[in-house]
Amino acid sequence: MKITFMGAGSTVFARNVLGDCMCTPALCRADIALYDIDEKRLEESKIILDAINKNVNEGRANIRTYLGVENRKDALRDADFVVNAIQVGGYDPCTITDFEIPKKYGLRQTIADTLGIGGIMRALRTIPVMEEFARDMEEVCPNTLFLNYTNPMAMLTGYMQRYTKIRTVGLCHSVQVCSENLLKKLDMEDKLEGRRETIAGINHMAWLLDIRDKDGNDLYPEIKERAAKKNATEKHDDMVRFEYIKHLGYYCTESSEHNAEYNPLFIKSRYPEMIEKYNIPLDEYPRRCVEQIKGWEKEKEDILKDGKVTHERSKEYASYIMEAVVTGQPYKIGGNVINNGLIENLPAEACVEVPCMIDSNGVNPCKVGRLPLQLAAMNMTNINVQLLTIEAAATKDKEKIYQAAMLDPHTAAELNIDDIKAMCDELIAAHGDYMKMYK
Repeated sequence: MKITFMGAGSTVFARNVLGDCMCTPALCRADIALYDIDEKRLEESKIILDAINKNVNEGRANIRTYLGVENRKDALRDADFVVNAIQVGGYDPCTITDFEIPKKYGLRQTIADTLGIGGIMRALRTIPVMEEFARDMEEVCPNTLFLNYTNPMAMLTGYMQRYTKIRTVGLCHSVQVCSENLLKKLDMEDKLEGRRETIAGINHMAWLLDIRDKDGNDLYPEIKERAAKKNATEKHDDMVRFEYIKHLGYYCTESSEHNAEYNPLFIKSRYPEMIEKYNIPLDEYPRRCVEQIKGWEKEKEDILKDGKVTHERSKEYASYIMEAVVTGQPYKIGGNVINNGLIENLPAEACVEVPCMIDSNGVNPCKVGRLPLQLAAMNMTNINVQLLTIEAAATKDKEKIYQAAMLDPHTAAELNIDDIKAMCDELIAAHGDYMKMYK
């Protein structure tokens, strides 16, 4: 069995996913291919994963590195599973560009990796690279299962599922911890054990549709009461999502700093006081990137201290999916798949996040039915942008980029059409070769 990790220079994430595999009996003897275009980060990942392999896996995995485009097909050849964690353009220059140019036009962002003008640009420079991956995989590992962790999740996964032949599922970190984190924030830890829940929607805006305790009692009445009280009496880091509970009736999967920029309601230049009121961290992603870059060398030293690197299996879905496929033992995830009627009041071609059963046949999505109308409507404001961005990538038509930006809820709430088009043109020019195909 072979596992290929694309973007293996994402050392901490590669350590988590591949460390999980080495802690799993069905996967621990795998051939592991590490691929990246950054030689230094690739070697750092190899050192750390070799240490984990030695310390927790008795050296049973076979780990090799593959550097650069010229070695990409060899990295992918005969892979049973491909994990994708690339970031095209990195923090400098691309992430900086995605924040600084919109800021000139008065458009502020928090994370800018999923929706908004930052998410659009990130998708447009990433899809051509993933298209190259797909063509290589169609040639050298056509039956692989592609596990995509790269954002913008719905746009990238949706493109792969609609425009390539590669079996693809998109994976996020937020579904499996959504209700647990919510109950802890509301001092309802006593309801954690045995709880039952249903989550469905789109990536980063999937809805906790139902949550019950072990005896089947509906927990939402108490959740709504406690969330309203908390937002009214204290400042905390999840105020936007608690407002969702108050006004839409439901909680969603991804953090408040993300969701603050997925709608036109919270980041408004006309009402600057709302930023403080709802504790919204503008420019949060660049701040995190700077901290991670500064802290990486020390973290690397700590990880490698005395060569005693260890690992315990995490909650990341990847190893559990691989294990279920290899053993045939079913495992349930929240996965990103093409809708095709799974959620009846969202478009068939949308990439949706729904419960999926994994077994030896791969990913088996579960039908959800209809979302409450207000939740489907919120999802649609994001899906519009996702589908137009995918269309822009498929057609290389700059007009589709303008249309995606014009229909983005936050962008449209702040800028007029002329400024939106000018901002898009400036961003495309600034990204240079990454975006040269869009004319």
